[in-house]
Amino acid sequence: MATLFHHPLCPHSRFVRLLLGEFGIEASLVEERAFERRTEFLVMNPAGTTPVFSEEQIGNVPGASVIAEYLDETRGLALGDRRLLPSDPKGRVEVRRLVDWFNGKMHAEVTGYLVTEKVFKRFMPLEAGGGAPDMAAIRAARANIRYHLSYIGFLMQGRNWLAGDKLSWADLAAAAQLSAADYLGDVPWNENETAKHWYARVKSRPSFRPLLADRVLGMDPAEHYADLDF
Repeated sequence: MATLFHHPLCPHSRFVRLLLGEFGIEASLVEERAFERRTEFLVMNPAGTTPVFSEEQIGNVPGASVIAEYLDETRGLALGDRRLLPSDPKGRVEVRRLVDWFNGKMHAEVTGYLVTEKVFKRFMPLEAGGGAPDMAAIRAARANIRYHLSYIGFLMQGRNWLAGDKLSWADLAAAAQLSAADYLGDVPWNENETAKHWYARVKSRPSFRPLLADRVLGMDPAEHYADLDF
């Protein structure tokens, strides 16, 4: 049985959960508050970040991109036409570029701030950086998200999915980042109908249903969060 150590609003964990759903892999979910720095978790991933995927034949696989590569190497070919990583080198480069954009750049500029300031700091002790949210960081994230939403809209003007003709890691990475911000009510969907339409397509996939059922203790999602028609 596979296990995923994750946090419900960690966008990188959400990316891997979407991958598992698309692969049809059932995994036991263990919530991990990485900021608590548990010794047992640090042994699994010395970087101290979620997610970590674990199964008997390989042991611990830390980090969203490493997990994605592992899943493709071990299960990708079995998906046939539904494989989430293109077979051609140029297509793989574009998918990986966009995964790096959303899991790296967007997380650093938007979702990392929103989730840390609005969620994690509520549960962190003061000595570890907990306390009241930094509203300047939240305002910066809310400004930056418009840029990323526009980029999604730009990509979708000439493509069926973000990286090309087929659903790929790129769509799941972008949707995972946006879903965390959307839970918190911080996505200005009215500003880009093209991006909104693309997100609705990803959001309607069966792999997305577990994410829409997520709830954070003491913090309900935005009213429209679980609606497929929003």
